[in-house]
This record gives sequence, C-alpha cells and structure tokens, in this order.
Amino acid sequence: MGFLDRSLKAGQAAPGFTLPDAYDREVSLKTPLAKGPVVVSFYRGEWCPYCNIELHGLQEALPKIREFGATLIAIAPEKPDHGIVATEKNKLSFPVLSDFGNKVARQFGIVFQLGARLKEFSKNVFKNDVALRNGEDSYELPVPATYVVDTKGIIRFAHADVDYMTGRAEPEAVVAALEAIVRPVAQ
Repeated sequence: MGFLDRSLKAGQAAPGFTLPDAYDREVSLKTPLAKGPVVVSFYRGEWCPYCNIELHGLQEALPKIREFGATLIAIAPEKPDHGIVATEKNKLSFPVLSDFGNKVARQFGIVFQLGARLKEFSKNVFKNDVALRNGEDSYELPVPATYVVDTKGIIRFAHADVDYMTGRAEPEAVVAALEAIVRPVAQ
C-alpha cells in the first residue's frame, strides 16, 4: 500500500475544521460551504518556492474560482506569522490558515515525517528549521494537495502528490472541477 492510499479521495466526506488565519481570526470550513463550494489547498510552508508558485497560480485563478461561487482556502502547518509573510509575498486575497500539528492535514491523510538526513540538511544547509516555523518539533509536513468540496461537504476533486515540485493540481483542473459541480452535464 502506497503512502497516498490513505489520503481522502473524491466521493468521500471532507472533515470539518476551524483554524486560525494569518491574522489569528478563526476560519471554519462550514461557513464558506453555506455559500458555495470550497477549494482547500494544503502546502508545506512559506519557505517552499514551489508552494509559493502554486499559491500565486491559485491567486491568478481566483476570479474564475469566484465566478462559480467558490471560496479558496490555503492551509500550512506554519505559525500564523508565516501565513502573513505568504499572504504579503504572494499578494494573496484568500485566507491562509495555520494547521498546528497538522491536525487537519492528518484527517485528510496527507501527513509525512521528514527523515533525519533531510531534517538536518534542511536545517543546516538551507537554514530552514521546520520545527521553529511550525512551533512544534514533529518535523511533519503535508503532501501538497488540493481538494474541491461541494456544499454538502463531499470531496468532488482530490489531487495529492508526493512530488512537491511538479505534482501539483493545475488551477485549470480546479476550475473545471468547480464548473462540473455548478454546471453538471446532463446525462
């Protein structure tokens, strides 16, 4: 059984959650679901250049996402102050939530632990102390993943890939998933 076999898939219920945003305001999945579909994007952290490219791409797709009455939420295990940096650096106009201890990412089945060599390499070579950024020392991160959840709380699109560089959901695929929810094809 592969690592991602336990991750949530399309057709399954999304776990409910309430997390603080970059400005320490509580954001619940339930609130935006009352208005329309929700796109949930998990990323490793503000320190990850590939994550920032993805966040920027989602920001560019945000007008199309909103055309379908959807809300976009990004989630990382970092402390909220790093969410502020991600928001400002990428000029984001959607909430960036802080998932302390990867509790929500764990419910989605996408958490992995950095090995000892990678932990030391990251800390000593890149000067990126994940434990310091995340406020706890589990050295766990979420696999980059994107979910589209319909108003009933059912995942209609799921994309999780251990390839943190190129294995990310394309914004066009997210928009297409939203269109399929809002404008289903008659059969």
